[in-house]
Amino acid sequence: MSQTIEIRGIRTDGRHGASRGEQDAPQAFLVDLDVAVEALGDDLGTTADYRVVVYAVQELVAKSSFALVETLAERIAAAVVDVPGVRWCRATVHKPRAAERLRVGDISAAAEAGKR
Repeated sequence: MSQTIEIRGIRTDGRHGASRGEQDAPQAFLVDLDVAVEALGDDLGTTADYRVVVYAVQELVAKSSFALVETLAERIAAAVVDVPGVRWCRATVHKPRAAERLRVGDISAAAEAGKR
């Protein structure tokens, strides 16, 4: 049986974007995750540690650079699935500055990796 960990609002600055200047200076990104894990008991050693997941996401957003937020979402989902104990991940990346410029509530892209 698998369980799901939900992590919302991982905040990290990164240099991602296809428009002129978007990769020149860091901008805020928010990441939401749904992560399927399999806990074999009431012991952290038998499942994924969500702290490791959060740190992996923060590092990827901060140290990489992609033109498309869709690519960033794909890479995040793949990185989370590589964390021991994770079976599947859906990553949603929100780009608040783009939403603000367009005067809309949200701009985001989502991707999935792994097997449920």
